Amino acid sequence: MLPETEAWLRGRTSSSEDWPLPRLLEAKADTRVSVVLPARDEGQTVGEIVSAIRRELMDAAPLVDELVVIDSRSTDDTAARAAAAGARVVAQDEVLPDLKPLDGKGEALWKSLAATSGDVLVFIDADLREFRTSFVTGLLGPLFGDPGVVYVKGCYDRPLRGVGNGGGRVTELVARPLLNLHWPLLAGFVQPLAGEYAGRRSALERVPFVTGYGVELGLLIDLLELHGLDALAQVDLGRRVHSHQSTDALGGMAAQILQTAWSRLERQDKMIPLHDPSPRLAQFRRGADGHQVTVRDVAVAERPPMITVPGYAAPAGG
Repeated sequence: MLPETEAWLRGRTSSSEDWPLPRLLEAKADTRVSVVLPARDEGQTVGEIVSAIRRELMDAAPLVDELVVIDSRSTDDTAARAAAAGARVVAQDEVLPDLKPLDGKGEALWKSLAATSGDVLVFIDADLREFRTSFVTGLLGPLFGDPGVVYVKGCYDRPLRGVGNGGGRVTELVARPLLNLHWPLLAGFVQPLAGEYAGRRSALERVPFVTGYGVELGLLIDLLELHGLDALAQVDLGRRVHSHQSTDALGGMAAQILQTAWSRLERQDKMIPLHDPSPRLAQFRRGADGHQVTVRDVAVAERPPMITVPGYAAPAGG
């Protein structure tokens, strides 16, 4: 690990316990906080998360000003449960409706910039189980504690059923090797693909958002380039429990993350591409007549910095 990365790891890593609620309330001043949950078919979990944030960080203490669920074309009762629990629910495709709709989690996150008014945005995945509001307070801590910090990633232990602390397979097999190889300054991030993170609007609206599963990697690389390592931080949130995906699904995620990295390497003049990356992923399963191939499109789309989009009105002070 680079010496500057080691120094960053010591100086910019904290724990959620380091940021108690009374300290945050004192530091909040007139900063407006929006918590965003991108959600697609998460009816089983979204209500509990929304209820906890509403109860502990809005009704009992005025830390969160806005709680928004971006409903990404759910076919279950995600929207109804989120609204009943106290969130404002926004349909993804109704935000900036003049734009052609795109698919993916990153699209919902990008659209949330236009659907919220906070100076600071906190993103929380909607499939979490055993959710604790210290996820929100922990992520806000470094932003409230140092005006030089613009982006905070969560890190945690990720239990995988049957093998203990073995979650985060795409992180360990794809994302971490990529970062160590090409962006070693980012090698200190424990969970570079974490779905829980927070940032200042003034930073988030000035970087592109990959619409698919490469969004977290892309944000990390682009914000490093724009603001430098010392403007980034991470917070240990303890333990994160959520549903795990199949190996086939993880293969698609990995492919999109690799394409996201490819585009950044090309953009930053770190390679001279001899060909365009293939948007197709072939995967195999054994059938009655031997191995059968399934080919699917894993192309990665990208939204431009929100600040450049006609129709986007950044909140005053954002």
